Amino acid sequence: MTSIFDQNLPRTAANFAPLSPLGFIERTAEVYPERLAIVHGSLRQTWAQTYARCRQLASALRRSGIGKNDTVAVMLPNTPPMVEAHFGVPMAGAVLNAINTRLDPETVAFMLDHGEARAVIVDPEFAPVMAKALALRKNPAPLLVIDAEDALYGPASQLLGNTTYEAFLATGDAAFAWDLPSDEWDAIALNYTSGTTGNPKGVVYHHRGAAANAISNVLEWDMPKHAVYLWTLPMFHCNGWCFPWTVAARAGVNVCLRRVDAQAIFDAMREHGVTHYCGAPIVHGLLVNAPEAMKSGVPAGVRAMVAGAAPPASMIEGMEKMGFDLTHVYGLTEVYGPATVCAKHEAWDQLDIGERARLNARQGVRYHLERDVRVLNPETMQPVPQDGETMGEIMFKGNIAMKGYLKNPQATEEAFAGGWFHSGDLAVQYPDGYIKIKDRSKDIIISGGENISSIEVEDVLYRHPDVLAAAVVAKPDAKWGETPCAFVELKLGAQATPQDIVAHCKKHLAGFKVPRAVVFGELPKTSTGKIQKFELRKRAGSADAIDV
Repeated sequence: MTSIFDQNLPRTAANFAPLSPLGFIERTAEVYPERLAIVHGSLRQTWAQTYARCRQLASALRRSGIGKNDTVAVMLPNTPPMVEAHFGVPMAGAVLNAINTRLDPETVAFMLDHGEARAVIVDPEFAPVMAKALALRKNPAPLLVIDAEDALYGPASQLLGNTTYEAFLATGDAAFAWDLPSDEWDAIALNYTSGTTGNPKGVVYHHRGAAANAISNVLEWDMPKHAVYLWTLPMFHCNGWCFPWTVAARAGVNVCLRRVDAQAIFDAMREHGVTHYCGAPIVHGLLVNAPEAMKSGVPAGVRAMVAGAAPPASMIEGMEKMGFDLTHVYGLTEVYGPATVCAKHEAWDQLDIGERARLNARQGVRYHLERDVRVLNPETMQPVPQDGETMGEIMFKGNIAMKGYLKNPQATEEAFAGGWFHSGDLAVQYPDGYIKIKDRSKDIIISGGENISSIEVEDVLYRHPDVLAAAVVAKPDAKWGETPCAFVELKLGAQATPQDIVAHCKKHLAGFKVPRAVVFGELPKTSTGKIQKFELRKRAGSADAIDV
């Protein structure tokens, strides 16, 4: 029976429009056409100019025969073409595949083939890798290759395509009449996971989720109009955590940065009045540990967002000393980047640094527009007791979740089993509802039948004044099965010994949790700053990992 609330109440274009982040740039270009949108070297580009260029890109793609559900890959640093691609590609109805710029040619070739890319836009810095990848492709279909030259990089050593980015844009119409997707469930982006075994999985985003996460970013950060956002986070990483669309929604400024460098970051903050930036812990650590002279004159009140690992007390102290406000978020590629936030309370300001660090180290609560996030028992799919001790798996539900894995129905079904997205992260939930990760399911160390959280041991290592970065993995042991092996990157000039590190851990950990081996050296990291534990696991069984 039809409800009285449905009778003669039709859904039409007048009262319903699909949610999409593409509407953000349209509005901002109308309302704030002369406001600054992009800064890159000497380039200053307004929102009206940026919107026109995005429409040109969309038009040029259409005229090249690329349209609905076609994949357009890009291999670009944080430069203006990367910002424009986040709007121009989906305006054409196509799907943006932003490729990690540090990948090897074999992996890039796999992504181009698996995603069935019809076009690729490549920066000259990555032309050598892309050239090899193009040669390795198994898909015989022709691929439009566009060279996005950048004056800040210098002359290109080689051009791969028959056209440059600017020449390609010139073939498009700046007044191109694009439209929102007919269905907000349509794909907007394809992002590949940084899988450690086998081929990476292709994570498909929809317009609704991209819009929801972009708006949630604004709400979680209380992000004002005309915020000045510094691109320290790679835009290829979960589409820059959806911040290209967030900045457009706030008519903000995209301050582009080709590569992460402490001097360049502080210079940009001073010159452009940066108000916000995001990054992995290593990026914030780079700034905290920079020479004091380098920090001189940096504006106070910069808002920083950190994800990838809980910020240790030393980082929080260092950020506060610089006058920065740090927000801890958590998420995965499958949930568009950050989807929970450790929302702070005013009462926390009165606590000592150790207690504040403990509270801020939690992954927190759901983003505003995420439906739910819980720690569930993966066997029963029931919530674990909120006692801060009982472990379960973090699971998400709602709009900020992928459509699924491209061409992988089995993995998609497993990921969404029971009506929740399974993160694979083991965690506890506290009485106040806040979640804290204890480990990835694959990172738990089982020693003599006892579970050891590598994150718990890492938290203790970070409290040592000489430790810059740390990671703990399982080391095979004939007696115990596994024991903790600590890989430690020391601060410049530090003199700590393995024995010092072990003695420090014994003060704060139960005996069976103390690392039995300590290895010093630079830690292997991904392009987004995450420590590559799979590499460390290989090393843990080698002769270098000597028991202390």
